[in-house]
Amino acid sequence: MLTRRRFVSAALATPLLARPALAADEVLKLRYLYDRKAISQLAKDSEGQRISVDGYMAPPLKAESSFFVLTRRPMSVCPFCETEADWPNDILAVYTKRTVDVVPYNKKIVTSGVLELGAYKDPETGFVSLVRLADASVA
Repeated sequence: MLTRRRFVSAALATPLLARPALAADEVLKLRYLYDRKAISQLAKDSEGQRISVDGYMAPPLKAESSFFVLTRRPMSVCPFCETEADWPNDILAVYTKRTVDVVPYNKKIVTSGVLELGAYKDPETGFVSLVRLADASVA
């Protein structure tokens, strides 16, 4: 039986169930690309499109690279080099056309690139990613 209370509860919960479509100039949070450590529906729907994501540059794996990892929170040590460091549960591999200038670990940046999904092993570093931006730029 549909009561007023159930109707109001359902109406209030509906916006929480699904995120609206991505606007062309919207900057995403990393958390929108994941759904409990799995790839989110928003990410799947945005695959192959140019998107913008904000976060923090993790310390690079090597100097003079066109690859870095974007994390949702600042990390002062390389999460891939220190065994004591917390492994980030939502990261984004970012591949740029040019060599990346290293940004201080505590400065938020916005990256824009073509969203790619699926397992990929970087031939230079051996880094395996499931979610990444290709042909990216950093602002």
